[in-house]
Amino acid sequence: MTEMEPRTRWSEVSGGPGAATAYQQRFDDLAAKGMDIHGEAAFVASLMSPPVRVLDAGCGTGRVATQLTVLGYHCTGVDADAAMVEVAEKRDPSTTWVRQDLSRLQLRAQAFEIAVLAGNVIPLLAPGTLLSAVERIAAHLQPGGLLVAGFGLDAAHLPQGCPVTPLADYDRACEVTGLSFVRRYGTWDRKPWHDGGGYAVSVHRLDD
Repeated sequence: MTEMEPRTRWSEVSGGPGAATAYQQRFDDLAAKGMDIHGEAAFVASLMSPPVRVLDAGCGTGRVATQLTVLGYHCTGVDADAAMVEVAEKRDPSTTWVRQDLSRLQLRAQAFEIAVLAGNVIPLLAPGTLLSAVERIAAHLQPGGLLVAGFGLDAAHLPQGCPVTPLADYDRACEVTGLSFVRRYGTWDRKPWHDGGGYAVSVHRLDD
């Protein structure tokens, strides 16, 4: 990351060197215990069948994109954290991985049917870049394409030290960008959303 690039909140709370490996190990340990770690990918698969193009925006070590690739989707994972992208590349050379900050996203010849932001990507953006990040992601969607974002709304659902991004701020950024609200759930497994909930999974559609 150059000095001119925005410093994400993830870089502030991740814990520094070794964070990418530790992050992936946590999910590997859960999978080894028999827990389902692919709820986000299953949610995406319920929206559109493969093969369509999916942008995993803020992909981290690639857990979601890798699973979607296995299911037959054409996936591109993007993250600002070089160590995260390095882990993703080593684990899954069959998926396309790109290191870019989402607020400056510029992919060549890409128009995706779905963009997914899992793992608290929205609250972990660099301060002041919410609107630009949503704008750049929307610029890579086809008309009618879907933006899916799940993130925590209270301290219990966010990394320690990560401030809350109000749901109203996210909805406003989507509206300004030309994304219309479709539906909202309280979890990736589609439990109902209720006002005051600690986590939200939101689906917006890019206007034709």
